[in-house]
Amino acid sequence: MTARSRIVRLSTRVVLATGLLASSHIARLSGQTLTREPIHETGASVTGAFEGWFTNSDGSFSLLFGYFNRNQKQELDVPVGPNNRFEPGGPDRGQPTHFLIGRQYGVFVVRVPADFGKGNKITWTIVANGRTTSIPGTLNTDYEVSPFKEAAVGNTPPVVRFEENGPSVQGPLAMSVERTAKVGVPLTLTVWPADDAKLTTGTGSRPSKLGLPVSLHWIPYRTPAPVTIAKARPDVEKIQGGEEGQPFKGKSTTTATFSAPGEYILALIANDYSGDGGGGFQCCWTTAHVKVSVQP
Repeated sequence: MTARSRIVRLSTRVVLATGLLASSHIARLSGQTLTREPIHETGASVTGAFEGWFTNSDGSFSLLFGYFNRNQKQELDVPVGPNNRFEPGGPDRGQPTHFLIGRQYGVFVVRVPADFGKGNKITWTIVANGRTTSIPGTLNTDYEVSPFKEAAVGNTPPVVRFEENGPSVQGPLAMSVERTAKVGVPLTLTVWPADDAKLTTGTGSRPSKLGLPVSLHWIPYRTPAPVTIAKARPDVEKIQGGEEGQPFKGKSTTTATFSAPGEYILALIANDYSGDGGGGFQCCWTTAHVKVSVQP
């Protein structure tokens, strides 16, 4: 990531932390300009956030998006369609339909072809509580990010598996697994995370006390009816093992209970020491999806 990009990310976090009580002013949110609003418990908008873009191995590009639900107490469901759409090529580009409270970083990517070009854009529009917001995603060079490796110390995202020795994913290009469940019967969700245990800090020093290098967050992503996750931020147990380049290995289990039949998607965000959104540097976290077919 360029130095300018790092400044953009850090300034974004400052704006979000200090500017939400003001009104009728313009704030920067990851490449987007939007009107600040007073904080509300309910009735406020949901704003998409363009985090940046990176090049895929085949020459195509991935545009990385998150969102900001301004409501303090209102989670929202906005189905794909006129009120939750991408243009062009939409309305469905894999975006969430369930919006948790607050800022959610780097939740999904939209792939665009190698000939997309710096002059083109895709736009994510969300209409929530009668308020419309739109965020463009482009290949502006100021927003190029490196989500797979942080340059200073070579920090990389956690590795996530849904079977101890099964397929893995690392970084924001989410891997999906499929599960089945029944209404009202808890579905066990077990994850085996691993990490290089490297730490990126602004001072280069290592704090004297650190927890485990991986933290997990389960997110309702597309949910036709309410889902109860027993522990959305479950404990991670360190276990024996590890592999070359990934000295930490852990295991974590929680459950999800579904209130109605349907097709659901749960997202898992695995953060390392850099925390949510990579501490403003857009590295290093990993995303995975569980698609659940729920029967009566």
